Order: sequence, then C-alpha cells, then structure tokens
Amino acid sequence: MKARLIKVAGLLLTGTLVFTTAYTGQAKGKDAALSNEDVRAGVSTEFDAQLGSHGDTKVASGVTGAVSGYLSDATTGVAGVTGTDAVKTATGQDIVADGSAADQSAAAVDGTVAADGTAAADQSVIADGTVAVDGTVAADGTVAVDGAVAADGAADGTVAADTQTADVNAAQAYGYTNLGVASVDGNLNVRESASTEASVVGKMPNNAGCEILGVEGEWTKISSGKVEGYVKSEYLLSGDAALARAEEVKQTIAKVTTTTLYVREQPNTDCTIITMMPEGEELEVLEVLDGWVKINVDSDEGYVSSEYVDISTELLKAMTMTEIRYGQGVSDVRVSLVQYATQFVGNPYVWGGTSLTNGADCSGFVLSVFANYGISLPHSSRAQAGCGTSISASEAQPGDLFFYSNGGGINHVAIYIGNGQVVHASSPKSGIKISNAYYRTPAKVVRIINN
Repeated sequence: MKARLIKVAGLLLTGTLVFTTAYTGQAKGKDAALSNEDVRAGVSTEFDAQLGSHGDTKVASGVTGAVSGYLSDATTGVAGVTGTDAVKTATGQDIVADGSAADQSAAAVDGTVAADGTAAADQSVIADGTVAVDGTVAADGTVAVDGAVAADGAADGTVAADTQTADVNAAQAYGYTNLGVASVDGNLNVRESASTEASVVGKMPNNAGCEILGVEGEWTKISSGKVEGYVKSEYLLSGDAALARAEEVKQTIAKVTTTTLYVREQPNTDCTIITMMPEGEELEVLEVLDGWVKINVDSDEGYVSSEYVDISTELLKAMTMTEIRYGQGVSDVRVSLVQYATQFVGNPYVWGGTSLTNGADCSGFVLSVFANYGISLPHSSRAQAGCGTSISASEAQPGDLFFYSNGGGINHVAIYIGNGQVVHASSPKSGIKISNAYYRTPAKVVRIINN
C-alpha cells in the first residue's frame, strides 16, 4: 500500500504542476504565481467540470485523471483518499519543481512518506532511503542503533558487537574485568609499591591471572588471589594479548564442596578409592561425564561425584608470602631448602625430567632440590619413600617429604614447606605448584634432613 501511495504522490506532483501551468495561462490578468488556495480551487473546479459534483469523495484517480488523463493503473486500489485531501497533501509541503520537498527533509503530512519517496522515522532522510532509528545518518547509509555507524557497515543495518563489551565479557569468564596475565620465566614478584626497592608481598606464577587496577610509569598495580601490589609492566600481558594467553592456559577446576571427597578409580561407587580430597581443594578437570567428573590427581586420573564439586574456568593466582612461607624454629638448611624449592613454582612438569627450569616429574623435582644440598636420592617416588626415617604427619617440618598413594602403592612425592603446605611437580597441566599438604591423604611422611 505504501509503495502505491508513494507512486500516487509522485503523479500528483507532476499533475499539479502541469495543471497549474495550464490554468495560469488561461487566467488573463492574474499573477503568474498562484497561492496554494488558488491552485486547490482551480483543481476542484476542473474536477467538477470533468466528473460532475462529487465533493470530498473524489478518489486520487480522479485527480490524476483530470490533470493528465485517466492513469487508473497508477492509482488502482487507492480508495478512501479524496481528491481534496490529495491536493492538500501535495501542495501543503512546499513542493518544488523537481517534485522533491523544498527543504529536502520534509515528510508528507502523515509523517511517514517523504516527498521524494523515502521514509524517515523523524524526518531525517538518509541518502539511500534507509532509516536511522534516532535520526542520525550513518556514513554508509546503514542503520545505526544509537547514532553510531555499524562497525562492519552491514547492508542490512545490523550493528556489530561492541568490541570493548565483548572483551569485558571474555575477561569476566575468568573472574576479572580488566585482565592481566603474567608472562615471565618462573615467578613475577609483586611488590608493595612501584619500586624494585619495595618489599615483595607475593609472587605470580607464569600465566597467572590478575585484575589490572592502574598503571604508574613502568609499573602496573594488580590484584590476584589474596595479593595486591605492583609488578613490572613488561612482564604482564593485557588487552587482546592477555585474553589470547588466557584461552591457551585456562584450567577447568572442580572445587570440593564436602568435608571429605573420595576419588575413585572408575566412575562408579563399586570400584577402588584412590585417595580422599578435603573441602576447598581445587582439582584439575579432564572431562565432565554424566554424574561424574574425571580429574587429574597429580600424574594419575580419577573420578569424583559431580554432586560434591563446583566446576569453573580459572587461571592461576598470585600467592602471598604467607602462603609460601616456611615454618619457624627450623634449621638454616631447611629454611634454605624450602626457599630454593619454591622459587621454581610455575615451571613445567615433564615425565622423567629432572630439570628445575625446563621440566621435572615429582621425584625428579625432589631429587634435584635435595641434590643442591649434597643429598642423593633415587629417581622414583616409591624408592624415595624407602629413604630416611618415617614420621607422623603431625611431626613434619619444612624439608620433610610427603608421599601419596593411588591405592596400589606410592606414586607421588612432595616437599613439605610448613604451614600445612607442600611444593611439588604435580602434572603436565599445572607444573610445579604449591598445595595443601592434605589435598590427598598422605600415605607416608619421611624425614631426610636430620638437623
């Protein structure tokens, strides 16, 4: 219907101009320029003469027919539009000779159809006939939702997603708004203030995530885990680079929500229990199954009930000095050994490896740390468990070894660092890390250092 109205309007414009010219020539002594009222009167008189007196019920086809012949094909079906109304619509908008609106922005009297046949929501006509929602013309003629041009200039007027909003949403998936990711060999020191002379308040393992709070020269203020402080900006990724790295290193974590959770050999309750995990322990997820979650337990795999874990996608976090601090009242060699061992947190796990920087497995890590202090150990967790003196877990001091079993024998070893924590080469995914000493039930605790 709208298309037909537009076509009618165009014919009306042309017809009115033709009729006005003819009528002006016949009116001797009249001014060449007639008022709108004069034109309307003349058209009505001519209608009456041609078609008889029908008053305001003459249809648009009567107007075009009287002026330029009966062009019924142009007006077929346009019923209910009177001849008088059609003329008022055409003449009441200051139509100029080329048939367009005199001010180039006027719409027809009903605010819908502009004189040149385009439509505009608020009488702002876009060059290619598309409509701007708030009257702002998009540079490429596409529709803008809030006056901004769609990023991709989509011909259908759709608006490209706001890149900044997309980045924020992606960062929030990891628990941050302005994501930063550590990119460093080993650990990134977090200092109390923006100076290399300031105290170290925590450490960010490589690929750990943080919230960027601000930038001060060559330093960035961050918050990660329980740590807040300053890191050198050159070792911190941000923006797209941080999001890309996060996608590569993200971990799916299952956090234990019950007091003690059994880790089983198979996804059923009839099989062997490998170990037990305490409430709050975070487990690396390998696969989510129906009712069960397949997890990585150091170098082994196991299954836990999905009913007793919360699953999320996370990045590593910074550690406070308290979280990695050794116990008090121990010998200098124990203090030194723990400090030495924890500096390799974040380095890779490599099956059969003994390199503290390029990669080691659990027993290879312990072997190499103790070798630095002149103590020789075999490269096997089961063999290491046979060294030294067995003690109870309650007697443990920093530097003692905690051993864990998969139900079939000793298969993992870690170094106790005090405060109920151990440092160990856990798995290819998490590398060398710090964990609660009771994240698994210890099968044995051994003392190697006797002073």
